[in-house]
Amino acid sequence: MSTVAAALRPVPLPRSRDLRDDPAAQAFVLLRIAFTVAPILFGLDKFANVLTDNWTRYLSSEFNSLIPGTAADAMHLVGVVEIVAGLVVLVAPRIGGYLVAAWLGGIILNLLLVGGYGDIALRDFGLMLGALTLTRLASAYPAGARSPAARR
Repeated sequence: MSTVAAALRPVPLPRSRDLRDDPAAQAFVLLRIAFTVAPILFGLDKFANVLTDNWTRYLSSEFNSLIPGTAADAMHLVGVVEIVAGLVVLVAPRIGGYLVAAWLGGIILNLLLVGGYGDIALRDFGLMLGALTLTRLASAYPAGARSPAARR
């Protein structure tokens, strides 16, 4: 099987026995849940405005000038990308983890350009490292394979 096909093949959750016995399997499942749910919820909130009443204040003028339409339109586009990223993590975490990490890198750059949101940029850097960790753990659980602990 090609590398691309292997990366895009859905990754099942580790078996319940592996979850009980393997801390790496537990970490993989926790990160997969977090990086599926959080991007989807943040993406949906770009339309609902529950977490903040003005997402556009987090959009730098440099990025806003690259995206057609208004800042609100840009944030709706951001929401769609975040929802898609969460769904990709759900199905193919080996690719989705990289997608979320790259997206978070863009958010960090954007926040640093806006200025005044260094604390959020630092938090997102930690999340980016978590997304990269998810990708590495996903490679340890190819479809149908036993957990690394069970192979020992």
